[in-house]
Parts: sequence; structure tokens; C-alpha cells
Amino acid sequence: MPSYSSGVGYGRLGPYLTFTVIGDSAMEKMNIPWLILSLQIFIFFSLNRQLAFGADTISANQSLSGTQTIVSSGGHFVLGFFKPGNSSNYYIGMWSEQYWTSGAWDPQRRILSLVPEMRLNEIYNYSYVSNENESYFTYSLYDPSTISRFVMDVSGQIKQLSWLESSQRWSLIWSEPRQQCEVYAICGAFGSCNEKALPFCNCLTGFEPKSESDWNLSDFSKGCKRKTQLQCEDPTLAHGKSDKFLEMPNIKLPQHEQSMTVGSISECESTCLKNCSCNAYAYDSGDCKVWMGDVLDLKLLTEDSSNGRTIYIRLAASEFSSSSNKSGIIIGAVAGTVGVVLCLVVFAMLRWRRGTMRNPKAVEGSLLAFGYRDLQIATKNFSEKLGSGGFGSVFKGMLADSSVIAVKQLERINQGEKQFRTEVSTIGTIQHVNLVRLRGFCSDGGRKLLVYDYMPKGSLDAHLVHESNSDALDWKTRYQIALGTARGLVYLHEKCRDCIIHCDIKPENILLDAEFCPKVADFGLAKLVGRDFSRVLTTMRGTRGYLAPEWISGVAITPKADVYSYGMMLFEIVSGRRNSQQSEDGKVRFIPTWAASLITEGGDVLSLLDPRLNGVAPVEEISRLCKVACWFR
Repeated sequence: MPSYSSGVGYGRLGPYLTFTVIGDSAMEKMNIPWLILSLQIFIFFSLNRQLAFGADTISANQSLSGTQTIVSSGGHFVLGFFKPGNSSNYYIGMWSEQYWTSGAWDPQRRILSLVPEMRLNEIYNYSYVSNENESYFTYSLYDPSTISRFVMDVSGQIKQLSWLESSQRWSLIWSEPRQQCEVYAICGAFGSCNEKALPFCNCLTGFEPKSESDWNLSDFSKGCKRKTQLQCEDPTLAHGKSDKFLEMPNIKLPQHEQSMTVGSISECESTCLKNCSCNAYAYDSGDCKVWMGDVLDLKLLTEDSSNGRTIYIRLAASEFSSSSNKSGIIIGAVAGTVGVVLCLVVFAMLRWRRGTMRNPKAVEGSLLAFGYRDLQIATKNFSEKLGSGGFGSVFKGMLADSSVIAVKQLERINQGEKQFRTEVSTIGTIQHVNLVRLRGFCSDGGRKLLVYDYMPKGSLDAHLVHESNSDALDWKTRYQIALGTARGLVYLHEKCRDCIIHCDIKPENILLDAEFCPKVADFGLAKLVGRDFSRVLTTMRGTRGYLAPEWISGVAITPKADVYSYGMMLFEIVSGRRNSQQSEDGKVRFIPTWAASLITEGGDVLSLLDPRLNGVAPVEEISRLCKVACWFR
């Protein structure tokens, strides 16, 4: 039996974080060799000795190592270091199912390479310690008053949370894996996962949830069971009929198949049919794959996905319609459909009436009022995080009409219900092609959320600071983004009934639609945050470099503060670099100062241009943007 040391060494490629899953009756389902089986038993019993003091959370200055792990409350998911076999890399996890990896530890940037959210280095200090005596991963906080924790969630995701004293709740900083369907066997046995569906887990045709109550609570881990027993399991049910197979296209095939070479798909089907333990098969050009026992980790892909394959699921013959009763089934289906539609119409009307009676101001003009539960469903329980800032975190979601939305969970909002609705209603009336449209809001006690149009191209900063030449924005697009952003600010400052000062103009708050049309985001939120906004802004990651001097001197804030920040952003649009950069000799280079000196001395403005553009840009337009930026400063 292999043995493991209590500590963890540093591998040649560095340590990795990897999620793995503990399965019920894993040895029976997997049919794995004895050597691997021994390894699983060893790890399993080794972990059980820790469960007495283990938990699902670690806090600042605690660590993960070979003997310290965290376990989800349901016991299905584990996080902790281990080294599989003769591998030179160290992983986090237990059992043989790896479904997410964090990438290698980067000692220079002090992050794990595939977790970009760890770049929040103004808040968290991540460390990987390795010496002769011990090796472990840990983190600390620069501000000791901050309360933070890592959680191994029951959903199979690891989450980093910070406590918000003002709203008395935990705020999500980042989670991995981002897509819920990336979690191994998230829907249990004979369940399929579909990222575009609500709920994302569904039982296969011919199956039903093992636990209806758990399923209704969005706990799908117990999976599904057959509605009808297979004929091979009980010959008295066969009546001369054999089991059949249901075709399921566009599926990402599960793991742990047994492969063989056969002459045809019918031969592959026959091979599976002869073994009562065989529950599924797939065939492709002579390659026959069969799955024994529970079928786990089925993922439904889109029709245009190149990874989609067809799998055939074994069902009892009685699950398939016979020719003699097709007419009855069709009539029943039509009648049932009509009944369901009528029920849905009645339900919708009752719900609308109930919502209207409970909250007569649920709709303010074209602004919609959402229930918190509705947004939980739309965002899959806030599982896909798009980003975060001083106002809160943003999550991707999808409404019942298939429209994609961005949901912002507001933080530090202490306003009363009436004042909050008034301010949100004002924001909702502001419509401009260069402003992100607010579609609705949610106000549920202390929980305040805003619902915006989703911007598929993300924020401007992701397109400016990028190492790849192929992903660099061309000059024409950059110039139009600069103009569009200016138009949006002019509208906020001069065209609205009351002047709206944004207070936080930076590339992260300029979003891009599918055509790269710029949209100013987060306008109007400064007033929602109120007196705490100045403190929030001056401590916000990535904001201080854009702040006008007024914020530091304490004089009154005017629209000129936005203009100053806009000018600072123009330098980044031109150069494709952050305004403040550390050079190789360790000195900090401030791009705006360098640019201002170059322009006043009549230097070559092309030297300011993003080198990835290879000088392909009109000198007049470059000069105009740089002069405007300097003038605004």
C-alpha cells in the first residue's frame, strides 16, 4: 500500500489546487484495479481520522497541508494537499476524480495561475510555504480588522468570503470552479447538467429524483432512480420483451467507460444488453464504449458544440410507446399540455395579482421589481461571478425569456426602503446608448440588488491590458470607445434632470456590448452608498490611480472629478498599459507624467501608442486624445 508523508513537498512544476469528490460505494461503481482501490481506502481512512476536528472552512492565518483539509458539510467534497503516485506535482483533494485545477503557484505574482481573482493583493496576502519540515498553502489579511474565510461549499465550489459589517452578511469574493456543471457528478447518478437550464440538473428520461425534497431544495447529490425496473433485473416483468436504449445527442460523455472494438453499433448495443450491469453505451467508428453501474457526470452541451457525442441510456421496454397505444398517448399529451398551459396562465395571473397587492410600486415606469428568489434561480444561486468592486459583486444570470442579465449585489447600502426605491427609480429613467441600461431591482430587507443588461465583451480593462497581439483592440475601436464614453459622461453631467457625478470612472466601469459599443456602468451608485462612499472609493482596488485631487484635498466634488478620471483613462486607451507600472529596475513609472512631458516638449506621440498596434493609427487622433487627457489633468 502506498504511503504519504504528513507534509507536502514542492513539486517541479509547483503545487496545484485540485478539487476531487468522495463517492458513495465508490469501489463498487468504479471497478478499479486493486492497487488504486488500496490507495482510495488509505486516503479515505486517513481523512476519517481528521474529520473529528475538520470543518468546511479555513480562516486567515490557517493553512492547508497534507494533514489539514476542509470538507463540505455534506461530506461529498474535500480540499487538501496530496501527491498521486509518482507525480512530481502536489494536488488538493481526495479520491480519483479531479474536476478543477487552479494551475501552478506563481511565486512572483503570489497567485495560482488559473485563479485571476487572487490578484486582490491589496486585501489578501497568499503564501505557499515549503521547507524541509513542512509545506502548506495559507493566506493572511493586510487589514486585521477584515474578517474572511475559505469555504468548501456543499455545491462543490470553493468560495472566499468577506464579512460586511454594515449589512451584516458574507460577501462572495471569488469561487471556483465558476460553472456549476464543472463540478464532478453535481447532478448525481443518472442526472444531466445543463448550464442554460433552470434548474441546471434534471433526471434523464425514465428516471426520477431519489429524494424529491432534496431536489426541491436544489440539492441534487443523491441523483435519480429508475421509474421502472429493468427487465433483466426481474424476468417476471419481461413478458418476452428486452430492455431498450434511449438516444441522447449532444452529450459530453462521462468517464470510467469500458472500451472495445466492434463491427457495428448494433453489436455494441448487443454487448451492453447481455450484461445487466451495463446501463449505457456509445459508438463511434468501431469504438464501443459501455458504462457499468451508475452513470455519473453527464453534461448536456449546445447543438453547435464540437465536444457533443451521442449516448444511449438503457431503459425498460415499457418506458417506450408501442404502436397500439400511440393514439391514446398523443391525445393524452395534447390534453395534458393544454391543462398545463391553463394552469400556468392561472398561476401567472395569481402571482401577478399577489405581487401587485403586496407591493403596488413594484414597477416604476419601465423598471421591474424582482423577488430575491427569482434572482437566485436566474443566477443559479449566484454561482457565476463576473467581477466585483466597491459597490458589490456582479453575477451572470438568465431570465425566463432567455435574456441574459448581470445582477449586482449591492453592499454598504443603509438607506430605507422608500429612499432606495426613489434613487433606483431615478437611475432607471436614465437611457442613453453609452450608458448600461438598468432593467430592474430587488429590495428584500437588507438585500439590495440591481439588474442590468449583460455586456458580452466584458469591461474595457480586460481588452487593454493583455499580452496577446491577436486580442489587442485596433485603433479605430479604441477611438470610438473614447468618444462613446465621453458622450455618456456628457449625458450624465448635462442632459439629465439633475447632474449625476459618476465618481468612479475607470476602464473596469466601461463595459462593451457585442459590437464593442462602450457603456458607462455604475452611474448613480455613489448616491446610493451615501456618506460611506468616499471611504469606499479611496480604499477600492484599482481606483486610487484615477481619483481627482478633490478627493484628497476635501473640497467639493464636481463633474470635473469625472473629467479628470476620464483623462487618466485616455492614457491607458492609447498606451494599452496601466498608468502606474513598475520597471525592471524596481522604479515606478507613471505613464501620464511621462506623456505630459513628451507632449509639451514636442516629442513623438507614436512612442505612447500600444506597441501591439505596430504604429497603425492616425497621429492626429493619438495627439488629440493625449492633449485632451493632459488638459483634463
